[in-house]
Amino acid sequence: MKKVVLLRHGESTWNKENRFTGWTDVDLSPTGVQEAISAGKILKENGFVFGKAFTSYLKRAVKTLNQVLDVMDLDWIPVEKSWRLNEKHYGMLQGLNKAETAAKYGEDQVLVWRRSYDIAPNPLAIDEDRSPRKDIRYNELTNSELPLTEALIDTVNRIVPYWQCSIFPTLQQYDQIIVAAHGNSLRGIIKYLKGISDKDIISLNLPTAVPYVFEFDDAGKLVKDYFLGDADEINKKMNAVANQGKK
Repeated sequence: MKKVVLLRHGESTWNKENRFTGWTDVDLSPTGVQEAISAGKILKENGFVFGKAFTSYLKRAVKTLNQVLDVMDLDWIPVEKSWRLNEKHYGMLQGLNKAETAAKYGEDQVLVWRRSYDIAPNPLAIDEDRSPRKDIRYNELTNSELPLTEALIDTVNRIVPYWQCSIFPTLQQYDQIIVAAHGNSLRGIIKYLKGISDKDIISLNLPTAVPYVFEFDDAGKLVKDYFLGDADEINKKMNAVANQGKK
């Protein structure tokens, strides 16, 4: 049986402040660090031994992965980083408080910006300092690859080919791998794996730092998927994510 663990990063400083984060490179909060440590412990207790790890270019995902691997004594395994695992780009919303934005524009509009499959927030200006085109870590990418805003469909279109060509083939070499990334990039993978409709993906809320296990048979067919941890606590964290865009 082959296993892939999808892990959203622990609480970031902007998660704590209820801000749209996107590609802004904010750090983990103290709570987020502890969440990552707890994720590592539960994975170790359940006998996971990863052969390879994947993560994004953003430190909240990288540091979550580092904490997990350290707890599991797996600091030595190969780690592949890709911008394709970055969070959805929220354009001009990045840095704004979600509740304050909901009070100004309405909860329905904020839900569209946060969860709509094909409607993106207003983009950043090309010459703005916050543009990824001015960030050294993306120097090797073309302007057409670097978003100034995204709808979920755009995130899906960059993550699914990476899953197909880079992540999933790794299971031919290793029985267990972990992908530490972000709510929307992981939702893109989950949508693809489970065949979730464009409409229903809107209601999927991923809790921070809760391991989500996907099991595949030797033919590569998805057999089952499940979260590791206390069900009531996981539901509580999911509801908290869902309520972030409310006044």
